Amino acid sequence: MPLLIKRILIAVSVLILIGVLLVAASFIKQSITDRSINDDFSGVFSRADYKTPVAVKGIEVMKQEISCGYACIELLARWQGKDITENALFAQNDGKITTAMGNGFVNEVNKQFPEFCTTKYANLKNTELIDRVYTSLKNHMPVPFEFAALHTDGDTGVWTLHLAIITALDIENDIITISNPYGYRETYTLSDFLQATRYESYENMEFPFRLGFLAGVFTKNTIYLLEEH
Repeated sequence: MPLLIKRILIAVSVLILIGVLLVAASFIKQSITDRSINDDFSGVFSRADYKTPVAVKGIEVMKQEISCGYACIELLARWQGKDITENALFAQNDGKITTAMGNGFVNEVNKQFPEFCTTKYANLKNTELIDRVYTSLKNHMPVPFEFAALHTDGDTGVWTLHLAIITALDIENDIITISNPYGYRETYTLSDFLQATRYESYENMEFPFRLGFLAGVFTKNTIYLLEEH
């Protein structure tokens, strides 16, 4: 076998080995993160400071036409009395959807609502997520968030990575309410809600999405908090 071919084969083998090791390391890292964020939240039901239900009024329901991210921004705009629509966002961004991955959504929200400082919080522990959501709603601020949503069309249901807005939280009665851009308002128990934000409810997640979580393109227990400057 010519020396050049041997060198090529060795180089390819090394690259494959490095790739395998990187993927394995990513799986281990994600497993550690999953265990860390999935802490016991049962104590929230007995906390006196969570006894009062909290809610934000003025967040409507709409059915997205372009993307869940743009629809959430339109819902926030309506809440603020602004004329920002999905179509306008699509046109502003030259026919691109800027909110689909990474920090795209938080960047677009900060661009459209300069009166707020919007921060992305990712891989929060269950208890941290609940506390931040409760505090934000108590301060009359809705909470956009990422989760696994089952999009139904007739008898067909498809799992998706999705954005929606939390509008109310009643911990004592174990109810969290969201405005879903698929066109409806829905409620969850805290357990079901957290299974969705950790993507455990996503049945048979496609491999590219799993790789996206391993690479940090997608994150779990992720919310976006709006605060006034």
